[in-house]
Amino acid sequence: MGKVAIKANGLVKWFGEGDTKTTAVKSVSFEANFGELLYIVGPSGSGKTTLLSMISGVLKPNEGSVIVEGNDIWKMKSDEIADLRLNKIGFVFQDYHLFPRLTTVENVAIPLILKKMDWDESLSISLDYLEIVGLQNRAQLQPFKLSGGEQQRVAIARAIAGHPDILILDEPTASLDGDTGRKIVEFVKTKILNADRCVIIVTHDSRIYEYADSIMKMEDGKVIGFERNSVNII
Repeated sequence: MGKVAIKANGLVKWFGEGDTKTTAVKSVSFEANFGELLYIVGPSGSGKTTLLSMISGVLKPNEGSVIVEGNDIWKMKSDEIADLRLNKIGFVFQDYHLFPRLTTVENVAIPLILKKMDWDESLSISLDYLEIVGLQNRAQLQPFKLSGGEQQRVAIARAIAGHPDILILDEPTASLDGDTGRKIVEFVKTKILNADRCVIIVTHDSRIYEYADSIMKMEDGKVIGFERNSVNII
């Protein structure tokens, strides 16, 4: 088993007060390791997205802690959390979040620009990442001229351009057909995952479960099962 990338301890998150109070995540604890492809699975409304927001430094939990590479992120200052998210965590959104007026290569360059890298150098490096995802010949196209699978790969290229240690993909196959979805996840498993990177996929798509190293199952805000390497350990 690899070194621990993320350790969540007793995470709780609720919204509202009194009669309107709703608890979305209920005392969730787990570990995600480097070199591991971890799935967080469960039906809509099971708390997956809320959990994702807490472990990636977006949403502060009401209770519990999130340790990222040994650092308790919710004890950090806001600018330190922002720096951690820029340099340590890559995020691929369900709807990709590509900028429609930018070309493919310009979209990939965004995290490098945020790190104050020179524009021309950023574009040059971004071409290398487009080559990794097999889209170097689409560099000058705008997103609307790409297929759904191609847009997903552009989003992955952008996420890894900043060399994140942790890559999180939110429902990466939700808007893709079965064959394209499997190809995307297989690509992530074989080309993006390595011994120094942890990849977390949030999904309810059972068609891609076969690629996981570990699967954490959620329902009604709780962890109801954990499987690692096809061996049930809970």
